[in-house]
Amino acid sequence: MALRWYFDFVSPFAYLHWQQLKALPQFEQIIPVPIALGAVLHHLGNLGPAEIPAKRRFTYRQVLWQAQQQAVPLRFPPGHPFNPLAALRLCLAAEASHRAVDILFNWIWRDGHAADSAAALALPGAMLDVADVAAAVSAPSVKEQLRQNTEAAISAGVFGVPTLSIDGELFWGNEAHGLIQAVLADPGMLQRGEWSRIDALPVAVERSRPSS
Repeated sequence: MALRWYFDFVSPFAYLHWQQLKALPQFEQIIPVPIALGAVLHHLGNLGPAEIPAKRRFTYRQVLWQAQQQAVPLRFPPGHPFNPLAALRLCLAAEASHRAVDILFNWIWRDGHAADSAAALALPGAMLDVADVAAAVSAPSVKEQLRQNTEAAISAGVFGVPTLSIDGELFWGNEAHGLIQAVLADPGMLQRGEWSRIDALPVAVERSRPSS
């Protein structure tokens, strides 16, 4: 079973979902894949939830509610949304290991620290044995890996984070964790009954897109 988890450190829902993934029996099989959410949204012509003022306010409340329900400590960083490229690249420089994902998520979303520059990430970088964070996050090979990850995510149909791919089937959002557990327990579930029928459900009407 191929399990790939697409995420961006800018997403507090990704932080919350990471905590739930840890309880799965399959957790060690999950491959974390850092991607640039902004590039995905740009490709799709979408705004992020924090880019729509009323949705931003609701989203932050929903994040805090979900954290409370999961009994997960959560403190927002100094500003949000922030530029996550340095954190994503640092994660890749540390081989995107489970430990690297843990340390960086905790730095940003458990402890509420900034993560938008190499200087802001000096301490988690040291914890990951990355002595020169600035050099690590500016390395051409690291930048290229993030670009390739993001392009592969787009090709796979990823439209948001967090997204867990189970043998190519995409499950988006922290709220999808219950469904993820069900599919992991019964991989054939989506091929039966109404689950199967909706794959071929016709589109009854399409809205016209506004001209640019």
